[in-house]
Amino acid sequence: MDGKVKKIVLAYSGGLDTSVIIQWLKEQYDCEIIAFCADVGQGEELEPVREKALATGASKVYIEDLQEEFAKDFLFPMLRANAYYENNYLLGTAIARPLIAKEQIRIALKEGADGVCHGCTGKGNDQIRFELAYQTLNPHIKIIAPWRHWDLTSRSALMDYAKTHGIPVPVTKAKPYSIDRNLFHISFEGGVLEDPWYTPDEDMFQLSVAPENAPDKPTTIEIDYEAGDPVAVNGERMSPARLLTRLNEFGGRNGIGRIDIVENRFVGMKSRGVYETPGGTILHVAHKAVESLTVDREIMYLRDTMIPDYAKAIYNGFWYSPERELMQKTIDESQKNVYGTARLKLYKGSCIVTGRKAVKSLYDEKIATFEEDDGYRQDDAEGFIRLNALRLKIYSATYGKK
Repeated sequence: MDGKVKKIVLAYSGGLDTSVIIQWLKEQYDCEIIAFCADVGQGEELEPVREKALATGASKVYIEDLQEEFAKDFLFPMLRANAYYENNYLLGTAIARPLIAKEQIRIALKEGADGVCHGCTGKGNDQIRFELAYQTLNPHIKIIAPWRHWDLTSRSALMDYAKTHGIPVPVTKAKPYSIDRNLFHISFEGGVLEDPWYTPDEDMFQLSVAPENAPDKPTTIEIDYEAGDPVAVNGERMSPARLLTRLNEFGGRNGIGRIDIVENRFVGMKSRGVYETPGGTILHVAHKAVESLTVDREIMYLRDTMIPDYAKAIYNGFWYSPERELMQKTIDESQKNVYGTARLKLYKGSCIVTGRKAVKSLYDEKIATFEEDDGYRQDDAEGFIRLNALRLKIYSATYGKK
């Protein structure tokens, strides 16, 4: 199928797809399989994953804790950009893929492997994200994508294959939706969720309570920013991963960060996804609040014009592309003065700004006041308005209705 391969590093999660893949790879390639599991904050014990991979045929297992790198070098740059995809999706799955691929390529180099493998379907975005990263980081690596070759054409077929080979899997036919969790979010798709009219069961959610079940008393928090990055919650400085974990707790218990959307995949189809992103939602709101005091109007306008292209680059798998890196440099330059604090009220699914402050703030109360001041001459506005109306008057006189 893909030619002779001597050693393969598999991106392994222990889920349905990758549980089956080890057995399938051994049958098809008869080579050494090394399993690699990235800890990007799944919130679960990963040692059983090691045991399972070894039991199903892996010769070696790497479990790498990437949580701090994930938060600092991937999530925080994305948050500095205020990136949303199609005005809704906070890119929680998409942003984890380039880091996982980077570490997978590093392990392949260390182990002398000539092949890498992922368990992404041929219909999804993740195959593109992984493979664009692989080919950028190691153009000569052999890429194996079982979903594009095997005759196991459905989740049900995979479950039957696993049963035949005695492979334990965490999915049942009663709950066949796919789950992807990391430090930033958790996503659900497939199975019963493929019907866009279907209402998800409440017991599906893992990071947040339903807004109506959140506490009747609001929670107030403060988040401090330095150069566009959050550094402290309620005055306590903490590492990027720990800060995000803390905000997930605050947001989750207050029912914040759930969305249910139909998005446009890069491969051309629409897909329904349900997401929980409590901490990330809070950070978007807080970041904008501090920016409102510290970023010049025209700089903010230029940065905001890049958000759709920046978000699309991440969603489509172009994290390591020159265009994303160029946009990142421009975005980061816009953040050099974003120092300050946002105060937020969390209440039954809502995240409301109740205050913001910055030592070096562009907001000047003495000028903005409606009371008497010495910094602004109101009669200057007349000429300002007259000059801005000039082209409108000429246009109206020339083309307007007679």
